[in-house]
Amino acid sequence: MHKLKPENPVKEFDEFVSIVKRLRNDCPWDREQTLDSIRHLLLEETYETLEAIDLKNNEELKKELGDLLLHVAFMSVISEGDGNFDLKDVIIAINQKLINRHPHVFGDTEVSGTKEVLRNWEHIKLKEGKKSVLDGVPKELPSLNRAYRIQEKSSKVGFDWDNSLDSYKKVEEEIEEFKSLAESKKDGHGKLRDEVKKELEKELGDILFAIVNYARFFEINPENALRTTIEKYINRFNFIEDELTKRGKMITESSLAEMDEIWNESKKIYK
Repeated sequence: MHKLKPENPVKEFDEFVSIVKRLRNDCPWDREQTLDSIRHLLLEETYETLEAIDLKNNEELKKELGDLLLHVAFMSVISEGDGNFDLKDVIIAINQKLINRHPHVFGDTEVSGTKEVLRNWEHIKLKEGKKSVLDGVPKELPSLNRAYRIQEKSSKVGFDWDNSLDSYKKVEEEIEEFKSLAESKKDGHGKLRDEVKKELEKELGDILFAIVNYARFFEINPENALRTTIEKYINRFNFIEDELTKRGKMITESSLAEMDEIWNESKKIYK
């Protein structure tokens, strides 16, 4: 088993851990916390870190990464108090995992490139005890991201379309199925029964899943793409509201034609 030469302890890290432990002992709020009670805060800090990355704000990113590190340390201290594991165990586990998952770096395995590295990872994970290649994709992930990761993992072991055009044909097929069902089930007033809506919900899921798969062929993360579009939409809509305010009108008093006119103007600014 390959072992790395240990580095000297970092003074600042030792001080950081001491601070976390003192807070756990001396602060009433910190003493009351459990893994369950701070779970939502970890998720919040993760999203704040992602936002700092999106904004390319390195100063904020530095702070947010510190907050994430705090959660790793604090949860480890809580677990230590519960008699489960401590921060040292966490670090030992990730060190060993990194070494085991990279035999082409720390062992004698040879790889031809990234694709083979990814395939080897899935093989190693199965040897470590995972029952499925798809294990490890959290249910809590946003659905578009989860779909992307599941498809990505399937692709690593060869379960994938041969090319992007075949994948796109599946998108067209799913859209046509949705349209055919929706248009055929409308009543005379253009409405749908609840049971039909449930069927359509499944068909829409198939469309989104197929689009995610097609986007993956071009290494486009759908979660990032949709987030960008949402922000663009908000900016353009806010532009409509601001312009109407300048005209002395509320948006609720404006016509669709007027809003469309301003919307087209906003497209020149927010692209």
